Amino acid sequence: MSALRLEEVSISFNGGRAVDRLSLALEPGEVYALLGPNGAGKTTTLNMILGFLKPDSGRIHVDGIDAVADPLAARARTAYLPETVMLHPALTAVENLTYFALLAGRRIDPATARRLLGDAGLQEDAHQRRASGFSKGMRQKVGVAIALAKEARLLLLDEPTSGLDASAANDLSEVIRAASQRGLAILMATHDLFRVKDVAHRLGILRSGCLVDERDAATIGPIELEQLYLERLAA
Repeated sequence: MSALRLEEVSISFNGGRAVDRLSLALEPGEVYALLGPNGAGKTTTLNMILGFLKPDSGRIHVDGIDAVADPLAARARTAYLPETVMLHPALTAVENLTYFALLAGRRIDPATARRLLGDAGLQEDAHQRRASGFSKGMRQKVGVAIALAKEARLLLLDEPTSGLDASAANDLSEVIRAASQRGLAILMATHDLFRVKDVAHRLGILRSGCLVDERDAATIGPIELEQLYLERLAA
């Protein structure tokens, strides 16, 4: 069973198509990079998967659940990391993880929380620190730990490397690979071509809401990818 399947999904705003007959599928453990500039429809696509927007037509299934007919059930199988992960600033990493896991209906003890934070790449000395002093990269790792605690089947990332320095972006790539190895399907909406080759199994190029190309990431080099991306956006 696919972790995510979109079939001919479309949505319009003010008479213009924001997403146009988009079809794609992710298997468990697969990382898919949805590439495109601002305004291409990437975030709109994520919002439809999450049930925050209802498509005008088409079908969306998350782990076999109809996300349009039953968005709450589909959302229970999904974890979402926005560009800026919001944590309670007065709580520690362990407390934040325990709190958000509880909101998702899962009760975890502090030892399990520390293990999950470690699995997500957060250094041990940060586990008992308040989130108010966390960098963006540290917040993202707590967000991934929340996805692991929730036992999500699908992880959605919106511009995950935006604003990260090279070291933090490399750390995030390692976290994404580890999550993939645990069986999570990961859809990352991004315009960061450099990092795509590090983590993605497949990639698609979105232009004006249309999927204009799709490739196996292992079959294309970084220079060829940049050329392809520019060509498809200019077409």
